[in-house]
Amino acid sequence: MDGTDVQMELSTWLAFFAASWAISISPGAGAVAAMSAGLNHGFKRGYITTLGLVLGIWTQIVVVGVGLGAVVATSATAFLVIKWAGVAYLVWLGIQQWGAPTVPLAAKTEEAGQASVRSMVFRAWVINALNPKGTVFLLAVVPQFLNLAQPLAPQYLVIAATLGFTDLVVMGGYTALAAKVLRALKSEAHLRALNRVFGGLFVAAGTLLAFFKRAA
Repeated sequence: MDGTDVQMELSTWLAFFAASWAISISPGAGAVAAMSAGLNHGFKRGYITTLGLVLGIWTQIVVVGVGLGAVVATSATAFLVIKWAGVAYLVWLGIQQWGAPTVPLAAKTEEAGQASVRSMVFRAWVINALNPKGTVFLLAVVPQFLNLAQPLAPQYLVIAATLGFTDLVVMGGYTALAAKVLRALKSEAHLRALNRVFGGLFVAAGTLLAFFKRAA
């Protein structure tokens, strides 16, 4: 078996690589979560959230790869259960962020150890994993880059690695931007406004998900 039997064609991968940047950069709940993490924990600690977001994407790819994505896309019940679980979670995150303590980032960073790595990763994982919009999107996009005449598992691995890489870079950028730009803010009024902005963005992401409908 030669290399072409187990690897995605270079031209196909380059096309997907370009598409993956657009997928990662497009604003959504993941970007809000990354910026919120930068605000609350600074870059070094907040970047842990990105790892959870990538694990969520990989979960979605596994779901699509084993065929469960088609079930979510075609079953009204499965779609609605996952969608409303995702909506509820995003709104809950928004409410939490809205009422977060108005303390400077430096003080928040000192207290960041209270949030375990496991809890931060899990929280971010849920954001991407419980998102039927992402499942339907991947179900529509990923097959365009697959060669059905070749083994699929290696191709899915390449896709997962590519999306993981671009998300690590892009979400890291969102986290760094929030941590650097917002670090100087110390006014209680400014910090309260930021908490409400990010809280509102989480709720907005949940609202958009609530209005998302599977294709007929």
